[in-house]
Amino acid sequence: MRTLFNLGLDKYNSLDNVIIRPSSRSIIIKDKNIALIHSLKYDYYKFPGGGIEDEESNIDALIRETQEEAGLNIIISSIKEYGLVKRIEKINDSYLVQDNYYYLCSVDNNIVNQNLDKYEDEELFTLEYVDPVIAIECNSKDNYGPKSLLMIQREKKVLELLIEEGYFN
Repeated sequence: MRTLFNLGLDKYNSLDNVIIRPSSRSIIIKDKNIALIHSLKYDYYKFPGGGIEDEESNIDALIRETQEEAGLNIIISSIKEYGLVKRIEKINDSYLVQDNYYYLCSVDNNIVNQNLDKYEDEELFTLEYVDPVIAIECNSKDNYGPKSLLMIQREKKVLELLIEEGYFN
């Protein structure tokens, strides 16, 4: 999979107390809009997806996380690699090392109930099909409460690449 960009790698020379947490994220484009999760509490957008569990493949995590967060069922035959974003970020006394795998995919017309983690529920995660420019503008603000600015910048930069590469024409 091609590397799209790296975030935070230049800031850390020594990686003691490392937490490795790879993730899979879905890129679902429909009618020039993109399916994103909107945190109504902190007002930012993220791609549906999340952490890859032990013994789980990237694709299995993609399917599971997209269904849990967005209530969307991915059509397996539609999945195509898009790119990788590597993020390293200091969180408390540890370093989060995260490879984020992005996949282009389509979904069927059935929407199921979300199965959110506690923090996702508290943030009021809501599926929205949104104009990518609106999501970029939202993710360009300065304050998202306690949320990671690098995570929000990651999603903004992926959206900018998708626009630059013509996915919304």
